[in-house]
Amino acid sequence: MGIQERKEREKERRRQQIIVAAKRVFSEKGFNKSTMEDIASEAELSPGTLYLYFKNKEELYASLSLRILQFLHIRVEHVNNETSLSPEQKLDQLIEAMYDVYSFDPLIIINMFHLQSSETLKNLSEGVLSQIEDLSRKSIGAISKVFEEGIQKGVFIDKHPVALSDIFWSLFSGVVLWEASKKIMDDKKDYLKPTLDIAFELFKRGVKKNGAELP
Repeated sequence: MGIQERKEREKERRRQQIIVAAKRVFSEKGFNKSTMEDIASEAELSPGTLYLYFKNKEELYASLSLRILQFLHIRVEHVNNETSLSPEQKLDQLIEAMYDVYSFDPLIIINMFHLQSSETLKNLSEGVLSQIEDLSRKSIGAISKVFEEGIQKGVFIDKHPVALSDIFWSLFSGVVLWEASKKIMDDKKDYLKPTLDIAFELFKRGVKKNGAELP
């Protein structure tokens, strides 16, 4: 292994060390109350070292979303690659993929949804923002393929597939955020799964051509 390669590996190892520490701090204190000093202390590094890897707290917070977006894209592409499935079956698999994405890391996906609806994106470096935009675009594009196939085969309503993808994603993120806010007020209540089940069932009925029920 060359010197440059060792340096790159060490840089990536340190970057992951910071991300793991940030996740712990954000989990305990929340984004607003967390500071770069808190994260540096958790990572056992100097605050100055953190700024060598991340522009600010917002960028570190946003970087946690990249793994979720990468998993989302891979998971949805897997659905698209199932050529033996009908459009209805692919939609069912797409819904299962959303449950898998949430289960992958509930805290981070909730943080990601908050991030997408806040001013935080304006404080990110061009590199991180570009990665988020690229992965988000690819994921929505992959979801769109499911609806596009269903439209072409006359199974789904003839509406723009990207619009259907946006509605599908908004439905998912909206329910997750709403149920997360309710759980903060009463942590004994957790209706996410049954609420998502109803939401997706209604979506399936609505997207089916002529309003017929999906099997």
